[in-house]
Amino acid sequence: MRNFTFQNATKVEFGKESYKKLPEQLKKDGIDKILMVYGRSSIKKIGLYDTLIESLNAAGIKVNEISGVQPNPRLSLVKEGLKKFKETKSQAILAVGGGSVIDTSKAISAGYYYDGDIWDLFAKKAPVKEGLPIYTILTLSATGSEMNGNAVITNEEAQQKWDISSKALYPVVTYISPELQYSLPKSQTINGAVDAISHVMEFYFDTTPRTEIQDALAEGIIKTVIKATETLIEDPEDYQCRAALAWGATLALNGLLATGKQGGDWSSHMIEHALSAVTDVAHGKGLAIVFPAFLEFSKDKIMDKLDRFAEKIFGIDTGSKGYDSDLAIKALKDWYKKIGQPVKLKEIGLEEEKIEVIADNAAQIAPFGQIQDMDKKKILEVLKIAYK
Repeated sequence: MRNFTFQNATKVEFGKESYKKLPEQLKKDGIDKILMVYGRSSIKKIGLYDTLIESLNAAGIKVNEISGVQPNPRLSLVKEGLKKFKETKSQAILAVGGGSVIDTSKAISAGYYYDGDIWDLFAKKAPVKEGLPIYTILTLSATGSEMNGNAVITNEEAQQKWDISSKALYPVVTYISPELQYSLPKSQTINGAVDAISHVMEFYFDTTPRTEIQDALAEGIIKTVIKATETLIEDPEDYQCRAALAWGATLALNGLLATGKQGGDWSSHMIEHALSAVTDVAHGKGLAIVFPAFLEFSKDKIMDKLDRFAEKIFGIDTGSKGYDSDLAIKALKDWYKKIGQPVKLKEIGLEEEKIEVIADNAAQIAPFGQIQDMDKKKILEVLKIAYK
C-alpha cells in the first residue's frame, strides 16, 4: 500500500425523499437563483419535476432550466447551458438526473471561469481551477459522478469523448433517494450496474501490491451490486436492492477505492470512450464488451489478481496451484450475458473496419494505463479480441 491523502468534499443525503431537504440547504447556503439541468421527460413522468418546482418556488428560489441532456452528453448542450447560466445570472447549478446530467453540469461549472474554448479544459490545454456550486439529485446510479470531481463529455463534431477532473467540481450536496429509480427501464439499471462494477475493477486490477483492505472493499461492492442487479431485474421496486446498488455505485468512484493505489488502470474506460464516441453505444454496454477483452489481453500481468477475482466474486475453487486465468474472464462474461449485455463488438452491429477508426480515436490520448502503457498497437489488439 502506498501513502495517500483522502478527502471528499461532497455531503451526501441518502434515503427516502432525502431530496426534500434541498430548498432548506439552498437557503442556508444563500442561494436564491439556480439553473436546473435535466434530461428529457423522465423526471416529469415520476412527478419529481413538479415536486421540485413547487418546493423551490415556495422557498423563494428562482428556477431557470436547461433540458435535453442525453447519454454520452454533448458539448453543444454544455455550451447552451453555460450561456443560459450567464444570461439568467444564476448562482448555482442543480443537476437532476444521472451521470450524464451531472457531468454536463460540471462542464458548465468549469467553463464559467474559463475565458477560452471550453474544450481546451478537456484537451488538457488548461486546468480547471474554479467551479460553480453544484447540487445533485440522483435518478440513475452508474457513474459515481454524484460524489467526485470528474466529468466526461462528448465533442460530437470531433468525435472525441474526453474527461476533466478537479477538486473544484465536487458537488456541494448530493441527494440519493433510491425510490426515484423504481421506474427506470431495465436496460438502464443493468448498464448502470456494469458501469459501477467496471469502476471498481479499474482500481481492483491496479498492480499496487498488498492492498488487502481496498481489495476486500472492492469485492464486497462488486458482489453486492451483482446480487442487487439480479433482484432488480425481477423486482425493480425492491427498495433495499435499489439502495445497495445506489450506494455501491457511489462508493465505486468517490475516491475510497483509490487510496493507497496508483490511481487505477482506466485503459478499458479510455478505449470504451473512443468506442462510444464513434458509435454512440451506451457506456455500460461498451464496457461489458471492452473490459473482458482488456483483461484477456493483460492476463499474464494480473494472473494472481484474476485468480483472487474468480474465487472471491464467482466462488470458483482455484485450489492451491491456481488455475487457468481464462475462467475468471469467462465467469465475468457469462454474468454479463446472463443479465442481457453484449460481450462482443459484433453484437452491437459494429463493422470490422471500424476497429481501426476506434483505435485511432483512443490513441489520441495514449499512452494510458497502469497495468501497462497502452499505445495504438495494443489498443487495436484489445479491440480485435473484443470483436472475435
